[in-house]
Amino acid sequence: QVQLVESGGGLVQAGGSLRLSCAVTGSVFSSDVMGWYRQAPGKQRELVARITTGGNTNYVDSVKGRFTISRDNAKNTVYLQMNSLKPEDTAVYYCNRLGITYDGNYYALNYWGQGTQVTVSS
Repeated sequence: QVQLVESGGGLVQAGGSLRLSCAVTGSVFSSDVMGWYRQAPGKQRELVARITTGGNTNYVDSVKGRFTISRDNAKNTVYLQMNSLKPEDTAVYYCNRLGITYDGNYYALNYWGQGTQVTVSS
């Protein structure tokens, strides 16, 4: 059974930085495409960053240039370095393994973990 455990969130002032971690167990991590999602109050969960098995990355426009996703296959862990944080980045952040549809859309494969709260004050 796959388990996803996120950590590293907290309260930070605008312009600050945080590094999130997601430890994955129960899968062949090195074969997984991984993604970071976030869900703000009253909004749908959105995929903000993803990383392939080969290390290729992709970001939603709102975080490009500020967030960096990376992975350590030896530790079965994916990271999200968040710099220049803005109040609109406030959300619960989740990681998940990603599948891809025939038409190129990504979707979460597993049940969600508990997430980690990121709060950015202005």
